[in-house]
Amino acid sequence: MKKLFAEFFGTFWLVFGGCGSAVFAAGYPELGIGFAGVALAFGLTVLTMAYAVGHISGGHFNPAVSLGLWAGGKFEAKDLLGYIIAQLIGAIAAAGALFLILSGKSGFETIGGFASNGYDSLSPDGYSMTAALIAEFLLTAFFLLIILGSTNERAPKGFAPIAIGLGLTLIHLISIPITNTSVNPARSTSQALFAGGEYMGQLWLFWLAPIAGAIVAGFIHKALFDKEQIYK
Repeated sequence: MKKLFAEFFGTFWLVFGGCGSAVFAAGYPELGIGFAGVALAFGLTVLTMAYAVGHISGGHFNPAVSLGLWAGGKFEAKDLLGYIIAQLIGAIAAAGALFLILSGKSGFETIGGFASNGYDSLSPDGYSMTAALIAEFLLTAFFLLIILGSTNERAPKGFAPIAIGLGLTLIHLISIPITNTSVNPARSTSQALFAGGEYMGQLWLFWLAPIAGAIVAGFIHKALFDKEQIYK
C-alpha cells in the first residue's frame, strides 16, 4: 500500500504541477512562463517526487513507465495493475483539483482545452495524427531509455532523478507544439476527462503510442545494455 500511495501522490504532483503550470501560468499576460516554463515544470515535478518517494515505489508516476520497466525486466507483472490504477486515480484527482481552482476565477465560463493532448485541429500547431503518433512513440521510448540507463546499478548513484527530470523537460521542449506532450497515459486521461468532446475521442493515441514506445525501449535496453535482469 505504501508503494501505491507513493504512486498516487507522485502522479498527482506531476499532473497538478505540470498541467497546472500550463493552465494557470503559461499564457499569463507579459509574465507568462510559456512553453519553456511548462516544460521545466513537468521536469521539476518528476525530479522532486523521484527524490521524495522514488525510494518507496520506484517513482513511475506513468503507466507507460511501469510497462516499460516490466519489459526491461525491472518490474514484476503482478504489480502492474495496482500501479496503473493508483497513477490514474492520482492524475484524475489532480485534474479535479485544477478544475476547482480554475472554476473559482472571476468570470469563469469554460475550461477550454485544459492542457489536454491532441492532434489535427487539437494539436497546438496543427500536427497530424501520424506526426503525433511518431512523436509520442519516439519520445516515450527515449524517456524509458533514460530511466533504465540512469537507474542501472552501473550508473552513478543518486543522479537518476536529475537525468529523468531533465529528460522529461527536453521531451516537452520538443513536443508541446505537436501534441501538448503526453508520454504519459494517466496525464492524458485526467485532462481529457474534464475537457471532454474530441479530446476523449483522441485519447486512444495517447495510450497506444506511449505504451508501445515504452515497451520497445524496455526490450531494447534489456537486450543491448543490461545483462543482469532483476526479474526473470
